[in-house]
Parts: sequence; C-alpha cells; structure tokens
Amino acid sequence: MLQYASVVGLVKTILIIMLVYFGVKILSRLFAPFLMKYVAKKAEQRFGDQFGQFQGRQQQEKPKKEGEVSIDKMPNTKTSSKDVGDYVDYEEID
Repeated sequence: MLQYASVVGLVKTILIIMLVYFGVKILSRLFAPFLMKYVAKKAEQRFGDQFGQFQGRQQQEKPKKEGEVSIDKMPNTKTSSKDVGDYVDYEEID
C-alpha cells in the first residue's frame, strides 16, 4: 500500500513546526530571566562557600606577629650538571 503526501498534510506539518518554533521562542523569552537569576545565584553561593572555606582556614592559623615572615612552600631547586651535553657553535648561512 503506497501513500502519497497531500498538500493539506504538508501545510499541517509546516504549521505545527512553526507553532512549536514560536512557542519555544516565546517561552524562552519568558523563562530565560528566571533561569539566569537561578544560575547566577547558584554560582554566587558556590563562590561564597569556597571563599568561606578559605577564610576559615586563614582564621585557624595562629596569628603572626608584625614583621614575622613565614614560607609555606619551599621552591623546587633545579640542579643542572655541567655534563648535560656539548655546546655546538653554528654560523648562519646567507
């Protein structure tokens, strides 16, 4: 059984597609500000939590006297030996 597309079916399909497109467009304009506020509030809350953890860690450390210096991490010292390789002099060719 072979079915052919009718003009009425094509017009219905196009109208349904346009209705869905414009419906999504209108709904996104209505709900986008609420969604953006929610995302911004969540990001602010996460940032505040992380900042609060940082502040809590800073307050747990003992207070330092004025002028006292402390080093939290020693820098990695890279030792290089003179036996790394031979130096090859070169000349540029014009």
